Parts: sequence; structure tokens; C-alpha cells
Amino acid sequence: MGKTNAFDTKRPLGLESVLSSLPNCVMIVDRDLQAINCSVAGLNIMGVASIAELPEGAPGTCVAPSHKPIFHESMARAFDVRPNRNIEPFEVKLEFPDGRAMLALCNLAPLANPDGDVDAVLISFQDITAHKSTEKKLEQADSILKSILTTIPDAMIVIDESGLVSSFSATAEKMFGYPQEEIIGKNVKILMPEPYRAAHDGYIERYIRTDEKRIIGIGRTVVGCRKDGTTFPLQLEVGEAKIGNERYFTGFIIDLTEKKQTEAELQSLQADLAHASRLSAVGTLASSLAHEINQPLTAIANYLSAARDMMDGDLSENREFFREALQESVSESLRAGIIVRRLREFVSRGEINRGILSIAQVVEDATVLGTIGAQEKGVEFSIDIAPDTNHVFVDRVQIQQVMVNLMRNAIEAMSDSAEKKLHIGVTSIDDERVEISVSDTGSGIDQELGERIFDPFASTKGTGMGLGLSICRTILEAHGGTIRAEPNPGGGTIFRLTLEKAEEEQDVDE
Repeated sequence: MGKTNAFDTKRPLGLESVLSSLPNCVMIVDRDLQAINCSVAGLNIMGVASIAELPEGAPGTCVAPSHKPIFHESMARAFDVRPNRNIEPFEVKLEFPDGRAMLALCNLAPLANPDGDVDAVLISFQDITAHKSTEKKLEQADSILKSILTTIPDAMIVIDESGLVSSFSATAEKMFGYPQEEIIGKNVKILMPEPYRAAHDGYIERYIRTDEKRIIGIGRTVVGCRKDGTTFPLQLEVGEAKIGNERYFTGFIIDLTEKKQTEAELQSLQADLAHASRLSAVGTLASSLAHEINQPLTAIANYLSAARDMMDGDLSENREFFREALQESVSESLRAGIIVRRLREFVSRGEINRGILSIAQVVEDATVLGTIGAQEKGVEFSIDIAPDTNHVFVDRVQIQQVMVNLMRNAIEAMSDSAEKKLHIGVTSIDDERVEISVSDTGSGIDQELGERIFDPFASTKGTGMGLGLSICRTILEAHGGTIRAEPNPGGGTIFRLTLEKAEEEQDVDE
């Protein structure tokens, strides 16, 4: 009696039920590779209603010619191995009589008859057409991204909502000094100096929690930190993208070092030109002033000289002349005073381009220029801005000019100090005023100078002209603010500036 095929004559109970519920194309074939049974999903995929309607020689005949070798080799191995031992999955392309095609992941499972021999194999075809298409698109997108990261002229960094770097362009590698493999997976705050590094995770958490945009789509000037610890100013533009439930942030970065240096040189040149212009104007005014004041002073001298000469005569007869001489002297003195007062008004007159601005932004922008090169000189920089400082009504450039001047003075004052710490603090004094403090651990200010350090030509520098702090005071007083200096308890100096608060933020040009 020959061997019976268990799947021909004695199918296990429930097999039909199982095959009807399977989501994939599952077929059972004998040693001749003829289909014995097929799942309902398989019949639907093949485009038939029953096994009898399957294409001749299916499923082998439905395998694309280029994939037939791997299919038949795998089937041969399946019949030669021990029962219930799976064969390594492989991919095949199926082509159906109606012209349809499907890329499938094929799994083979040898099945044994009651005698223990393998005389049937279960074939499972899982449609991976869409998956492969998506995978190909992802590979193409990845290839495009790699091309962009390699060729984009600006540095580009992509991070997830945890702040971890997922992409790092070639330009970013050169800019920050980190190779890509060293920075991928690290928190992006490694590219920032303190105090920004410690605060960065909080910025991301606040945005995710509130959706309040303070930099995304806006851009701003910030400070970067290279691998060697040096800092530099940069322009940062941030974009946001969502992939599924995950959020990613893309940063485009431009190194502003050369630009800021050029601006600093231009600012220095402009200052020199402005100084020359002021000296020229002062020279012209001095000549005019001498001419205008000389007249009343000459008149006063003449009246008083005449009165002096008449003192030897009859005083009662000359009383009226004395009265007239004194009256004219008073009038000429008042005339000279008016000339001086108008000159002072002329010198202090100037247009100020004010706007209601975030004091935090004004101060942070000023520190970008003010602290260039500080780290290379061993200066430790920190900044602390209280959240309730809000806005001020100021000229952005002039207040930043004051801040930069004070910071550069502080850095210079600490050139010979063992401890070099520069701290910027912004706090509220009350509901109407905000205070900015600039403290250093430098040599301090000569006590003999005191508050005279804000007077023109009063300087603690051997080569200084003593105009910087005087200009700072003039700017602040024009803004309704004040400036004063006091000793730093730890050594050095603290400059304290006050400004008036404002209600809301708007553009300077509005």
C-alpha cells in the first residue's frame, strides 16, 4: 500500500477555517509543486474563486522568470530538510495572468505526513510591494538628504524633540570642529557655551508645552561653541517638521565671525570719523563762541573800567552812570549765559530712533559682539535675565553701544587678573524701571576718580581719552536712565544701568 498524502485525504480538522481567516496568501503544495490547498486571501490575490481555477502550475508558474531560480532552489531545500524546520525567507516577484504583479516575502515550512516524511510544504506570500516602495522612497530621501548635508553651503543640524542630533552637515563639521559620527545622538546643547547650554533643554520643553514660538521661523543671533571651547557669533534660523507623532527641528547656521569683525572695524572707523567730525564741529563752534562771547565780555570790561575810573570823581554826580554801567554789565552777562546755554543745547541735541523692545533680546544681542574673543583671553562669561524684566523704550543701537563699551572695558580691565569673570544681570527695580548690571573681577576704578569717571576726558586707561563712559552717560540720560559704578565685593567693578520699562513689543521702525 502506497503512502497517502495527509493533505489530500485526511486534512486536519479546522484547516479550512484557519485558511479562510489568514490575511496573507498561504498555499500548501506537494512534491510536484501542485497546490493542495490555498487560503481565501490567496485565492483573492490570485484572482480566482477556488483551487481548481488556479493557473496551471501555480504558484511556481506565477513566479517572475528572474526569481524562478531562487524559488525552485528554496523549494528543493524545503523538501530535503527535517520536518517543521523553516527555510530562510526570501523575496520573489509574482506575476499574474491578468497582468498584475506583486513583490512578496516568501516563507517555506516543510510539513510531514504520518510516517514522518516531508511530502508537502506550506508557502506563505506576504505582500511587501508598498513596503518596498516606501523603503525605496526613504532610501532616495536619505540619499537626497546626504547630498544636501554634503553640499549645502550653510551649516545644517537636525534634532529631535529631546534635543538629540540626528543630522549634521559637512559645513557644520567644519564650523564646530566635530566629525559627524561624534555628534550624532548627542544633545545639541554641546554646541553652545554656558549659560545657554544649561537653559536649552528648558527652551525646547517650554515650546513643546506651550507652542509659543520665540525663535522658530524668526531667527536670531546667538553664540556657538566649537569643540576646542572657543565661541563665535552665529545667525540661527530654525524650522519645524512632524513625522508621525515625532517632532524634528532643523537649524540653519551662518558663522557671523567675519561679519561681526567687519562690523566692529566699520563701527570703529565710523567712531573715528564721528570723532573727527565732532572735533571739526567743536573747532568751528569754538571760533564762533569766542567771537560771540567776546562782545559781551568786552562790553562788561569797558563798563566796569569806566566805572572804576569815575570812582575818583564826584560819586553823587556819577551815580546815574554807575547804575547804567552795572545794569549794562548784568545784561551783557545774561547775554553771554544765553550763548553758552544755546551752545550746550546744540551739542546735546540729536535724533534717537527708539522702539519698544525686549530688554532680554537687546542685552543678548549686545553680548554677541561684546564678548567676541573673551574666551580666548580666559574670561568666564555668564548672563542672568530675570523673567519679569519685559520691555523697554530705547534706541537698540545706542543701548547696545553702551553695553558693548562696558563689556569691552571689563575684558580689558581683567587682562592681568588671576580670576577673570564677566557677569551680565538684568533685574526689575520696580514696576517702572529695569536695571542692567555689568560686573568684572578686574583692577577696579581709582577711588580718587569716583563718579568723575563719567566726566569727559576722565580716564583710568593710560592711552584712553576718557570719552567712552561720558558718552554712555549721555545716551542713558537721553533715555531717561542712569548709570553708576561701584566696587565689586569680589574685586573689580560693577556698573549699574537703569532704563524705563515699556508695555509691549513693536518694531523700531513703527
